[in-house]
Amino acid sequence: MLRFRPSHWRRLFMPCLLAVSCTAAQAQSVQVLHWWKSLSEQQAVNLLTTKLAQDNLQWRDGLVPSGSGVGASIVLKSRILAGNAPEAAQLNGVLVSEWAELGLLLEIDSVAQSGKWEKNLFPKVWNLIQVKNHVVAAPLGIHRINTLFYNKKIFSKLELEPPSSWDEFDQVVRKLQQAGITPLAQSSEIWQVATLFETVLLSVSSPAFYQDIFVRKQPSALMDARFAQALKRLRLLKKAMPNPVPDKLWMDLSRQLADGQAAMLIMGDWVKGELNALGQATDVGFSCVAVPGTAAYHIYDVDTLVMLAKDNSKRSAQEKLAQWVVSPALQQEYNQVKGSIPVLKNPELGKMDSCARNAWKVFSGGAAVQVPSFAHRMATDEISRDAMMNEIHRFFMDDQMTVGEAQKRLATMVRALPKNKAGNDAQDINR
Repeated sequence: MLRFRPSHWRRLFMPCLLAVSCTAAQAQSVQVLHWWKSLSEQQAVNLLTTKLAQDNLQWRDGLVPSGSGVGASIVLKSRILAGNAPEAAQLNGVLVSEWAELGLLLEIDSVAQSGKWEKNLFPKVWNLIQVKNHVVAAPLGIHRINTLFYNKKIFSKLELEPPSSWDEFDQVVRKLQQAGITPLAQSSEIWQVATLFETVLLSVSSPAFYQDIFVRKQPSALMDARFAQALKRLRLLKKAMPNPVPDKLWMDLSRQLADGQAAMLIMGDWVKGELNALGQATDVGFSCVAVPGTAAYHIYDVDTLVMLAKDNSKRSAQEKLAQWVVSPALQQEYNQVKGSIPVLKNPELGKMDSCARNAWKVFSGGAAVQVPSFAHRMATDEISRDAMMNEIHRFFMDDQMTVGEAQKRLATMVRALPKNKAGNDAQDINR
């Protein structure tokens, strides 16, 4: 009869026990629902996945492709109602506070405290991720919306300088059209039209007037001559675009700029990340400046991840994810790939390109220059945003609609929209 000594049993079964232990450690994971689909966005996700894996945390990808996050938001709501919420999700701007008010988000105060977030984050970002004095989101990066990208090869060949005023812009457009080049790439997608318009509105007015429109939603401001001027400029810009304006994804417009099919593109600086991913180096194949009239301002869109409040079985993994995304090492690398700037007040400026350094310097100027993006959910509630975006898009697409008619339609509509609570910007809303 074969007899096993205790040492034999240990030799047989300890590897199995160790394997179970290792599997358990490696099995710590979080599913993250997001809408990052483009080449550069996927590179950013791959970077996050790799970094987290080094700490035995698995990023289970929950991509829901949608240019402005509408589809992802619908899927997230459906999954929550079905009791199948992911552990984490991309959720930006005012929606963070709205969801926190419903008790859907995990409070990560201990992570923020151990990482000294209050000390290290920009005050604007710190305020954004708090609801009722609790931290409910982990910030990833800050995008600048009012960015004009231009093809350096085209500009050099035609001896053009990037425009700093709308008069200079119009002169550049005429020279590009004479050379048979499409001056401005643009899509007719609703959110892309709204992105263009918010920069135009700021360029012809001021941060205070911008917030009268998009944050405070004052009907009288919509009837103001400055709003009429913004609508007129939007219509003038349409003459610099392809006719008809195509319904294209923003990454397709980025490729058009890279390929020289268009000379300029007004869009958030995620375009920079995409151009880099396409092999175009900043200040070599392309460069960027602020949209005319907005050099002193930074229309911001802060990417954030929220942790969904489920049972406590995933809390450790969720907190680890939050801790990682705000760590200095990951912040620097992630934002280089994504095209944004770190949420930290003291990044390594020497590792930034010229576009990022300029965006960081303007944003670090404080509340007076920081303007919440309307199109990207930083300025107002979702119902108001969608309603106003649709009316702006209607004007953009219908050349027969007069400026006065568009103003009256918008002024009438906002009277019926929910009013934001008093505050100087979106961070004061819903708090």
